[in-house]
Amino acid sequence: MKVTLDTNVLVSGTFWEGEAFRILELIEQKKLDCVLSKGILNEYDRIIHSEEILEKVEEKHLHIRAVVIKIVGMCAIVEPKRKIRAVQEDPDDDKIIECAVEGKVDYIITYDSKHLLKLKEFEGIKIISPGEFLMKFEKRE
Repeated sequence: MKVTLDTNVLVSGTFWEGEAFRILELIEQKKLDCVLSKGILNEYDRIIHSEEILEKVEEKHLHIRAVVIKIVGMCAIVEPKRKIRAVQEDPDDDKIIECAVEGKVDYIITYDSKHLLKLKEFEGIKIISPGEFLMKFEKRE
């Protein structure tokens, strides 16, 4: 099963335990295939270097470079060829859909209830929250 993770899931799973962390564990254990794009990784890099996150990293004594290298190593990186305009309210979210389409994934996993989750599906790719995804995944196992 292939997934694309929204940046909010990547950040959450990187720094906090919970549903997003569990999904990253499944990717690390090779129970899931993850597909990301340069655009998603650039946004992730910008967010994890923000002042708010850097304070949290200092508290947890995490090394950002090692975290980024680990995530990049676990995921396939695609370069979307098709421009998609699916999220009218926040066109920046289109990069998540473009990546998912290019990578031919089964699911987009996101916490974005204002925009992405409202779509529910795009061209057969289901868009769900980390909690919903884990419930579906655990039923399969």
